[in-house]
Amino acid sequence: MDERSYADLVALCQFLPGPASSQVGIGIGLMRGGIIGAILAFIGFTLPSVLALTLFALFMQGMDLADAGWIHGLKLVAVAIVAHAVYGMGQKLATGRSRLTIAVAAASVALLWPTPATQVLLIVCAGAIGVILYRETSEAASSHVTIRLSRTAGVICLFLFIVLLGLLPVLRESTGAEWLAVFDSFYRSGSLVFGGGHVVLPLLEREFVPTGWISSEDFLAGYGAAQAVPGPLFTFASYIGAIWGGWMGALLATVAIFLPAFLLVIGVLPFWQSLRRNARMRSALTGVNAAVVGILLAALYDPIFTSTVASAADFALAAALFVMLQSWRLPPWVIVIVGAAGGMIIST
Repeated sequence: MDERSYADLVALCQFLPGPASSQVGIGIGLMRGGIIGAILAFIGFTLPSVLALTLFALFMQGMDLADAGWIHGLKLVAVAIVAHAVYGMGQKLATGRSRLTIAVAAASVALLWPTPATQVLLIVCAGAIGVILYRETSEAASSHVTIRLSRTAGVICLFLFIVLLGLLPVLRESTGAEWLAVFDSFYRSGSLVFGGGHVVLPLLEREFVPTGWISSEDFLAGYGAAQAVPGPLFTFASYIGAIWGGWMGALLATVAIFLPAFLLVIGVLPFWQSLRRNARMRSALTGVNAAVVGILLAALYDPIFTSTVASAADFALAAALFVMLQSWRLPPWVIVIVGAAGGMIIST
């Protein structure tokens, strides 16, 4: 993929509910290898985090992971990695006065009114501003990306998404099956969330803690582990599923919470190529891309920075890790090791 196609795909996934990072991965897999490619891309992107959190649930439930020094160090690694990503995207998508202004305004609004509806409104407004500001300057899509899926298949996936969203609660009440109730809770949580993994956590807490499927203590311990594990935060569902039903529970939870994102991406992408050729759509995506940078900047500050950097030592370690990534170009595994070790030293 070229950079423009990738940026447009990221912007498209921001419009859809669910985990945007996983949806981008699914979209890339669909473009390269059809449905099989989408499935393989999803497995490759998600499986490491699923396995790690499932093992946490099965073998580390009694440990105080939230206060472990190396866990804190990995949170600081996350600060550096997200800052590196925001900086890189800003250099490509938020250049010039108008785009930078859109990005900063989006970040400010997202921080002042931190709701999922705010993020959706920001993206819509940025798209409208893009149509007005960039209608003469927006460049045509320079490459053609083949979507190996028919529009009929896309319509079927969108229809299935809607049917499951409405039918699962009915089946849950009529059958009384616990596994179906769990599946419905995860599916609805994955269907109605805009704004990433941190937004889905309160939904999952309301679904699973009051019902007694997971205790409040286990939920908070798993949240600490999920913060430290690389990968999409939606895989926290795998942890909850493992607490509820072991390996099979983890599998059920993972499929249920990611299924909406999978159906939406596969349903929308067959129509994407014609949309991105449209001049107004290209102009809108220019504005949306700048707003996405702002939304990511807001997420970098809250909750990532505010919940992790609590002292001068924390800031110094996070800054050093950022320099190692940005300037020294060290591989990620080195950053992880240094961050974990630094977190242990800070916590002593």
